[in-house]
Amino acid sequence: MKISRVLPTLFAAAALSCLATTAAAQSGNIKHILLISVDGLHALDVSNYVAKNPGAALAELASHGVTYTNAWTPSNSDSFPGLLALVTGGSEVSHGMFYDVSYDRTIFDPTNVTCSGPAGNFMVFDESIDKYNSKNVSENVIDPTKLPRMRDKFGNCVAMWPHNALRTNTIFEVVKAHGGRTAWADKHPAYDLVNGPSGTGVDDLYTPEVTNVGGLDNTHSVVCTVNNDYKKVHGVLNEIRGLTHDGKPATVPEVFGMNFQAVSVGQKLVKDNYDNSCVADTDPAINQQPGGYVDGSGTPTAVLAYGLQKTDEALGLMIKALKGQGLYDSTLFIVSAKHGQSPINPLKVNKPGHFASLVASLPDGSTNPAAIAIVNASNCPTGPCGFVQDDDIALIWLQGQDATGQQVTDYLNANVIPLFIDEVMGGNELTLKFNDPASDSRTPDVIVQPIYGTIYTSSTAKNAEHGGFSFGDRNVGLIVSNPSFKSTVLKTPVTTAQVAPTILRELGISPNSLKSVQVEKTAVLPDLP
Repeated sequence: MKISRVLPTLFAAAALSCLATTAAAQSGNIKHILLISVDGLHALDVSNYVAKNPGAALAELASHGVTYTNAWTPSNSDSFPGLLALVTGGSEVSHGMFYDVSYDRTIFDPTNVTCSGPAGNFMVFDESIDKYNSKNVSENVIDPTKLPRMRDKFGNCVAMWPHNALRTNTIFEVVKAHGGRTAWADKHPAYDLVNGPSGTGVDDLYTPEVTNVGGLDNTHSVVCTVNNDYKKVHGVLNEIRGLTHDGKPATVPEVFGMNFQAVSVGQKLVKDNYDNSCVADTDPAINQQPGGYVDGSGTPTAVLAYGLQKTDEALGLMIKALKGQGLYDSTLFIVSAKHGQSPINPLKVNKPGHFASLVASLPDGSTNPAAIAIVNASNCPTGPCGFVQDDDIALIWLQGQDATGQQVTDYLNANVIPLFIDEVMGGNELTLKFNDPASDSRTPDVIVQPIYGTIYTSSTAKNAEHGGFSFGDRNVGLIVSNPSFKSTVLKTPVTTAQVAPTILRELGISPNSLKSVQVEKTAVLPDLP
């Protein structure tokens, strides 16, 4: 009898204690969130770097933070869905963005200003939509004449801006709606995307172009990429000091951050500065030297090590600035990645050519209806005739073709060996993970995951890529740090989509303010104080 009376009291006390702890977490000392995406950063990179560099910025963050060693991007790991996971809490199921260059069955070519004729066209949101000067240097703004066209809710034919394409809201919109200031810096003007459907979610958006069409491509060199990264670093340092990225008076954002490209570039390059286009890249230790990894254990080459070092040094500058402004204790510092990169092991690299070209080279590649549909989709110049997007994945849209998705799926499953295929997602297997392409204008009809290490390209410049579902693509670094936290390593599987609701919770805002969190039931990250 005594036990039966005591237990309810103990349970009630425990429940009250749990509520008090939760309330403390939501109304504690966190006033600012600094979110960093080190594109390409694997969980293995974090572990190796911290072990080798105990005085590094990453090591300091880990010394009072939770390191999630089993963090995954929620689905295919291109930059757009990778970033959107971090800032919406969702996947393609709710945000609708499969790639920065993809396909939508309801939109029109940029030149079709009346939206006439059948719908269906590429949805291009990369560096090619920039406005360029006469010297092929991006003006770091979007040229609206290069944007795809769509019909708005009133039936008008209008330009589709990246933020218009997003089907869900972002942390920036939510924080701004609650009176907070927001800022973000990224690699292309197309990252207008993070503004969200309102178009106004980010108060201070800074997008210095990293890749100029017909001009200097910083990503040919890890040094030039670092220089481009540091433009954004200086912007973040200004924001920490209560300024805009370009030094005008403002207030410190509640949510702000940036992406780094140097690690991703260091992982990809077959040879650094291979075309000598980066005049700043003169160190013989890295200039013209191989990038990527030395082995399957993630030992970096000198080129990749440089990218890691310069990125870590930049994180150190941010830590120093936060301490100097008295903001370190009240800032939640999050380091993760939009995507990883694969393969890590250089011996696994296989570049057989573009996917549609491989299909065309099959014995029945010019006669089988399914093969013809794939090849025609790949060769489509514009309009409703489909699209094939490939990297270390192949996304296939078949609109306007003579073969069904199931026919194509069956055909590819019968040719997995010559096409280097690990898995073909079509039919029920596709709709178990994504929306049905029969009713969703963005979802591909078929998705192909190649054998690990295969990149559907003939490029001689890159030996790694991202975009797919492989371990190297999706297992990324994730550290959530604050000086009040204990150092913890958590091996429980989590996704990067859990970062977004966690950010809102730490600022005392309901995670359910994010539509993707409501739709996909995304939980906050576990084991945070």
